[in-house]
Amino acid sequence: MKKQHWSLLALLFALVLALAACSGNTAEEKPEDTDKPEETDTTTDAPEETDTASDALFDLAVTNEGEAIDGGILKVAMVKDEPFAGIFSWELYEDAYDADIMGYASNSLFEVDGNFMITDEGSIASLDVDQENNKVTVKIREGVKWSDGEPLTIEDVILPYLIIGHPDYTGVRYDSQFQNIIGAEEYNAGTADTISGLKQIDDHTLEISFKQLSPAIFYGGDGLWTYAAPAHQIADIPVAELVEHDAVRKNPVTLGAFKFKNIVPGESVEFEKNEHYWKGEPKLDGVIVQVVPSSSISVALGSGEYDLAFAFNATKMPEIENYENISVLGRPELYYSYLGFKVGKFDTENGINVTDFEGSKMGDVKLRQAMGYALDIEAVSEIYYNGLRERANSLIPPVFESFYDASLEGYVFDPAKAESILDEAGYVDVDGDGLREDPNGEKLEIKLAAMSGDATQEDIISYYLQNWKDVGLNVTLTTGRLIEFNSFYDKVQADDPEIDIFMGAWGTGTNPSPSGLYGAVDQFNFSRYTSDELEALVKGIDSPQAFDAEWRAEQFKAFQQHIEEVATTIPMQFRYEIFPVNKRVKNYSVDYSEPTELHEIELVAEEPIAN
Repeated sequence: MKKQHWSLLALLFALVLALAACSGNTAEEKPEDTDKPEETDTTTDAPEETDTASDALFDLAVTNEGEAIDGGILKVAMVKDEPFAGIFSWELYEDAYDADIMGYASNSLFEVDGNFMITDEGSIASLDVDQENNKVTVKIREGVKWSDGEPLTIEDVILPYLIIGHPDYTGVRYDSQFQNIIGAEEYNAGTADTISGLKQIDDHTLEISFKQLSPAIFYGGDGLWTYAAPAHQIADIPVAELVEHDAVRKNPVTLGAFKFKNIVPGESVEFEKNEHYWKGEPKLDGVIVQVVPSSSISVALGSGEYDLAFAFNATKMPEIENYENISVLGRPELYYSYLGFKVGKFDTENGINVTDFEGSKMGDVKLRQAMGYALDIEAVSEIYYNGLRERANSLIPPVFESFYDASLEGYVFDPAKAESILDEAGYVDVDGDGLREDPNGEKLEIKLAAMSGDATQEDIISYYLQNWKDVGLNVTLTTGRLIEFNSFYDKVQADDPEIDIFMGAWGTGTNPSPSGLYGAVDQFNFSRYTSDELEALVKGIDSPQAFDAEWRAEQFKAFQQHIEEVATTIPMQFRYEIFPVNKRVKNYSVDYSEPTELHEIELVAEEPIAN
């Protein structure tokens, strides 16, 4: 076969030139599953905080000198190269950007501790678990009010379940976890008027009955919903109309420190302080969150236009590392990116993933494995991301130390191994054009869907395409170009026939359990791979037997090993999360165990400080 290998020296030189010539954000964001914090009783297998070398790269908190001003507006940049979706409902949103915006006006019922376990301390609601009877009791505080002054009621706690389980629900959270609630399936099928497992005890107390309980209940798993919804505002709106309703798009009501004041669709959100906030009046007057293109974020931070930036990419670090007007905080992120292979479809009528290895172009495990070994993720992580990403070996981030399997080798860059696997599997170059045909001697073109960004993202994807070409595989882009973020996930979720493989990413939230992402009924199971073995592992991780910490850890390990073997989802990178903070912000912490309380944020100057 004719080979066209790039020399590593030439590659690295080209990458350095590319970094110097452009200010690239790879736009490698993710729909974040923040709805499911996780795990067992307080004496067993809570994930331990890691102490890896990367933890020391940046501080977790900063304190800036100066006397705090009265009030002030916190200016936040959301680094994004396209408009945000603007679905401001915890039951309906589908990506991390909307979740980040809603974070300033959160309707969360529970706080979590440094190990991501639900705690009654500082929470709106308490959680009492009756493991023997598969029941939990949620009790809300008295006196908590919504941002419009209406009292929080137990109906507000019940309503999200009735939305998600409704037959007309348009979101993606009616999944294997939700179906663990007794009566959820009957309600969704339209054979029951309500969910029988929900029982209102009094004006402040809800009892929920489950088919089974596992350690995940202590982290918001097993089907427990951790947010309230304002029944007085949205209960009478038909569920099918909610996602486009003004109550979601224009004037959401909140329990958080701030309330929505003005929304410019896709561009910005202005918040004002919530005078009814149950923890006390916020010290800021408000917050403005504004979309800022990746090409201009570094200049904007240096000129003092913003106090904070989220979704800031490691590719931009060389541009801001010498700024004296900001401090850069960082932490290992609850995140992994991955290469997904389409091996089936989602049966919308029956609500289940259907795997079809024989009918799928990507059904051959040898082909999938070879494509994993062909990717030079190590070079991309080091050169483009300045060492702030690393090749992932697992679908469990290392921060979950009790469950992460460090012994897995993963798909290390090994083009010779990739070629050998392809040869053995019958993918050979029949016509001598340097590209392999399939085992039947037919032309093989593999369509890749990847998210758009700027020139940096284009360079990275081009390099990956070249990696595959170097081992004789003809991989081309779906639609002929990179795909805008929102359209990308629409196409992937819809099983667009023009997508054979795709590069996505997940924020795991505080629950590393694969339930909700890799189960047979999970719409987020985008590869569409399911099997009896995988289903047993996913369910085993969140089963009553998993209260045995050692047994649960073994199930996590077996899940990671199984996915590595079948290679329907190949982990690509773990990420270090970066937070530029302007020096007019008096105190700010990103420590998982001691995060900044939004109502306590103060400023020491009228405007962000310029470099």
